[in-house]
This record gives sequence, structure tokens and C-alpha cells, in this order.
Amino acid sequence: MTGRLEEKVALITGAGSGIGRETTLLFCSEGASVVAVDINEEAVMETVEMVGAAGGSATVQRADVSSAGDCEEMVASAEDLYGRLDIMFNNAGIMHPADDDAMSTGEDTWDLTMGVNAKGVFLGCKYGIPALRRAGGGSIINTSSFVALLGAATPQIAYTASKGAVLAMTRELAVVHARENIRVNALCPGPLKTELLMKFLDTEEKKQRRLVHIPMGRFGEAAEMAKAALYLASDESSYVTGTEFVVDGGITAAYVTPE
Repeated sequence: MTGRLEEKVALITGAGSGIGRETTLLFCSEGASVVAVDINEEAVMETVEMVGAAGGSATVQRADVSSAGDCEEMVASAEDLYGRLDIMFNNAGIMHPADDDAMSTGEDTWDLTMGVNAKGVFLGCKYGIPALRRAGGGSIINTSSFVALLGAATPQIAYTASKGAVLAMTRELAVVHARENIRVNALCPGPLKTELLMKFLDTEEKKQRRLVHIPMGRFGEAAEMAKAALYLASDESSYVTGTEFVVDGGITAAYVTPE
């Protein structure tokens, strides 16, 4: 039985932890060759070692996604190593501990967050789309968030704005490139039990303020997001583009919280 991504080449940013690591492992298990990208080279090397131990094929690439030169280089590396690029997963993101409401959040926190979360997706698409064209088409997945669709219970103005920007970019790119066999979708996770969010929700009170809104009553897992990304990356989603692919335990559907 062949994998769902057999002979596909994927580039995954933020591959050193969380959704990026789980997706790298899953994509490789489904037959893809992956360029695993992260600013933390040690962390992404660990991911690639895990892939190798499982018999998959992945390569380490260090990059700061807010740098145009780094993004151009990571895409070029994918084509140089594997001859093509079929899947671009713009997943790298940050959630700054100083991110708060508009009055309290500093410009430096705003600029850093927008640089990684919004500009990083823009640059990934800027350099990734020409590579997908050369491959005859492909799939772009941009990690957004449920907070792009609702107001967050815990203030995080820069993060929320950056993820809203990702949704807007995704819609426009999907329309512009629809007839080039390039699909562009946004993955919108709900609150996840990842290091990124748990560092932000650093008290039991903050955790409960999120959990009380989730009908399923638990945080999601990065591996669950990886499975959603696999669908969007695969040919099974061949008629899916421009979507807000929401995987959130029901949080965006809830008006009142079940007892």
C-alpha cells in the first residue's frame, strides 16, 4: 500500500516542535520527502533524527522565516535536493509572552510577531509559489488560528492580528492561483496542548479560561493538526482551496458552554 504523499516533496516551517514536528513525521510516514525548517537548528535536527529512525526521508534547513534571503534559500534547497516542491506548509509562528491588549503591548512585540507570523507566510508564498508552478501545481497550507475567527478570551492583540492577516492572504492567494493547479488553504487550530500555548497560558486560571469555551473540554494535540494538514496536502483535497479549515474541538461553534 502506497502512502498518501508518495513521491511528493514538502517544505515545512516550524518543524522543530509542535505541529511542525508532528506533520514532518506524518508526511514522511506517508511517503513524502520533507525539507524540515526551523530557526532552532538543534530542535529541527532532532525532528529529522526521529524521521530517520522511522525510515523516512527528511533534511534539516535552518531559516528565519521573517528573512527574505532565508526563505528564498529554503525553497531553493528543496528543489536542489529533491528536484521539485509540491507542498508548502507555512507553519512557523510565535506567541510572545508580552503580547497583551493594545494598550499594554509594545511595538517591538507587535513587530516581531507580525514579522514571523504574517510576513513569514508572505515570504514562504513569495518564493514557494514559483517552485510549485515549476512542479505543475501543488498545495500551500498556512497555519492561522481560531483566534482569527473569534475574539480570544486572553488578550494577545499581535498574535490575533497576525493570524487574521494569514487568513486574508490565504483567500487572496487561493483565488489568484486557482487556475494554476495551486491550492491554498488555512489551517485554523483551536487551543492546543503544545509548548507554544502552554508557555502563554502559564497559570491554571488562564488554562481554564480557554478550556471553559471548548465543547470537547480539552486542548487539542499537535498530532491531530498534522492529520488535518495531511488531508490538505494530499490529492484527496483536490477541490479544496481558499478554506478556513477549522480543527478546534467545537470552540468556534459554541455560544454557551455545555455543563
